[in-house]
Amino acid sequence: MSTQFYGTGIAMVTPFHADRTIDFPALKKLVDFLIDGKVEYLVSLGTTGESATLSKDEKKEVWRFTAEAVAGRVPLVAGIGSNNTTELVDSLSHFDTAGFDAVLSVSPFYNKPIQEGIYQHYKLVAEASPLPVILYNVPSRTGSNMTAETTLRLANDFKNVIAVKEASGNFDQFNAILRDKPEDFLFISGDDPVTFPLMSMGAAGVISVIGNALPGMLSEMVRLCLDMKFKEAAPLHFDLLEITRLLFAEGSPGGVKSALKTLGICGDTLRLPLVNVSNTLDEAVAREIERLG
Repeated sequence: MSTQFYGTGIAMVTPFHADRTIDFPALKKLVDFLIDGKVEYLVSLGTTGESATLSKDEKKEVWRFTAEAVAGRVPLVAGIGSNNTTELVDSLSHFDTAGFDAVLSVSPFYNKPIQEGIYQHYKLVAEASPLPVILYNVPSRTGSNMTAETTLRLANDFKNVIAVKEASGNFDQFNAILRDKPEDFLFISGDDPVTFPLMSMGAAGVISVIGNALPGMLSEMVRLCLDMKFKEAAPLHFDLLEITRLLFAEGSPGGVKSALKTLGICGDTLRLPLVNVSNTLDEAVAREIERLG
């Protein structure tokens, strides 16, 4: 069983200059900050990376730069998803895998396929991907839920489908996947606030948004959970609840970019249609970051 994706993964933001061009020096600073924070792996250009607003050429540049910045120090995952299956298969076929260890691919969004459509989509993804595949179910963004049955079918049918990032918020669904999944298939939390309870049920860890700003604190909590030290992990879980609420209060990644600005890691510029958080929230985030030290 691969242990690469146990623990804390970070869905990294993409830093931008004030003119909304990519801030590569800040991206390097973020990579080093996260690795120094002892996270287990990084995810480049997931939803948190504002991948929907980057061109194909920009994505290639970010992936290449991130792989060079990481330099093999931790495993690295590329977020590669689409609601156009044919286009996605082509993207995977031409993906430069240098420095990358897996692909995180979101369930098809907007089209609202039935479960058989989701299965057939991922079947082609699994067959085309040069790297292991992590499924990603996030109904609040995609407009459709990938059921436990579909996740388990994919987990059993394709050896290179190694994990699911689950962000449905549905504990009945979580229970079914965790109960019936193959032993070597990883269940990864896709929602920061429920990582602690999910790990008590057998989740392998989290792919986190808040960890961009609090890598040390979050990864310590997750490692304690992996060691079955839930009593020791609980105070960290509860201490992170307020910052988690604040960072998602006006959408992601606006909140976490506000926190990263406070920490001096990168600016808080977003690309439209996303906009900055309000001054009131920005100040509240800064106060909570200061409180957490």
